[in-house]
Amino acid sequence: MRTTSLTVVILLGIVLWSSSCRKNFEYAPSAGNLSFSRDTVFLDTVFNTIGSSTYALKIYNETRDDVAIPSIRLSNGPSSFYRLNVDGVAGKSFQNIPMKARDSMFVFIETTANIDENPENSLLYTDAIVFDSGIDQQEVALVTLVKDAVFLYPSTNTDGTKETIVLSLDDEGNEIRTEGFELRDDQLRFTNDKPYVIYGYAAVPPNRKLIIDAGARVHFHKDSGLLVQEEASISINGELSLDTELMEGEVIFEGDRLEPAFSETPGQWGSIWLKSGSVNNTIDYLTIKNGSIGLFIEGDNQLLSPTLVIKNSRIFNNSRYNVWGRSAFIEAKNVVLGSAGSASLYCNLGGNYSFTHCTIANYWNKGFRTRAALEIDNFIQISETNMLTGDLIQADFKNCIIDGNSRIELALGFYEGNAFNYNFSHCLLKFDDFNNQHLADPLYNFENNSNYRNMVLNMDPDFFFPARNDFRIGQASGALSKGALEFAQEVPLDIFGKDRTASPDIGTYQATDKE
Repeated sequence: MRTTSLTVVILLGIVLWSSSCRKNFEYAPSAGNLSFSRDTVFLDTVFNTIGSSTYALKIYNETRDDVAIPSIRLSNGPSSFYRLNVDGVAGKSFQNIPMKARDSMFVFIETTANIDENPENSLLYTDAIVFDSGIDQQEVALVTLVKDAVFLYPSTNTDGTKETIVLSLDDEGNEIRTEGFELRDDQLRFTNDKPYVIYGYAAVPPNRKLIIDAGARVHFHKDSGLLVQEEASISINGELSLDTELMEGEVIFEGDRLEPAFSETPGQWGSIWLKSGSVNNTIDYLTIKNGSIGLFIEGDNQLLSPTLVIKNSRIFNNSRYNVWGRSAFIEAKNVVLGSAGSASLYCNLGGNYSFTHCTIANYWNKGFRTRAALEIDNFIQISETNMLTGDLIQADFKNCIIDGNSRIELALGFYEGNAFNYNFSHCLLKFDDFNNQHLADPLYNFENNSNYRNMVLNMDPDFFFPARNDFRIGQASGALSKGALEFAQEVPLDIFGKDRTASPDIGTYQATDKE
């Protein structure tokens, strides 16, 4: 009797286990009753032939039954520019995908479009993810704006490697090379007809000039940039825009990822590098953002004329420096140097610098920052016993704002064996030496009129949105009407074209009412 009872129990357990197992593998076909996290997936704008970010669609089985989706596919079939990943498997078509009752599943979507050239320079590319077929068919639309562009890139050698150019020499005189190429004569004019996308470093050859027209858009791939070589030059000819959102007149340099998630991501590309010996470089109405070093300018120790004349421009959100001048001769008017991971402006190894009605304000919020918004020195410490030095012939800052989210936003490094001449006149400066660490340092003696004249110390500039690199000033600004007329007459209009000569405010902008 005991044996019979035990046998019955075992048999009952086997039956129950078998029934349970069969239920796990019995899926009824879905009947058009799936639901989705959205009915249309908008993949943000991409350049032709450049891959997009990955986007997610969530599928829900809200029924009480386990189901099998007979098919998941792209409407345009194998030729679709979209790619899917369903339940960890990549492809464009899938069959009999199981889903548990009351369960959900992700579908990941990417695209790399390859459109033919079209006169509008952009194409709205669409497709759909199709679930099942016939009367049970359901669809989720896919939409991407694809932009055509002019692509500039290094050639591929016969061994499969990429063409390279010399960036600089190391301390032992060895070449430092990177993927890059020299622009041909027919590539030395960037227009506003199409955006430009650059891979590697595009070099302006000696005795040639790169001209960039108003409204041009230049996008750089990862580790890419522009190199202006010895005896070469660049002329960027942006104009004042009527629409501050469209910025139709400005020239814009940024990365090649157009998705909103990348709009404020620093370090996406390299730098604009003006080599020692480059000549007659001019910039007007240019925006540089999201690189590593916005502008790197090398001087040639002769300093007979400016290495760079830059006006009416904004440079911000670069992971290292916005502007790094090394023994350079820079003349800047109406320039905004915003947030950067290190110094916003670094005047290094001497040189000659003139900044008039500029705003240098570092409100970096993407990590820890140890350096001041403005740093000036006349040496480089290579090792404990080895130092490079240069003469700081002059560093003039006139009607400028130097500010940021640190207590002290000016750092001066002086090597006594070389010239170190600097002057700040009618500038708003943040220098909150709360623990008096610089009290006895003559470099920061703000009563010394040979270096500092009519300073406005530690007053609120009343910026609009400094965390977003919007350094317009409001009517409560400490810079209001504090500028010197003599300097305002050198730059009579602010960056928006507003006359400042009647009552000049310090900085790049005349004050306006906050919106």
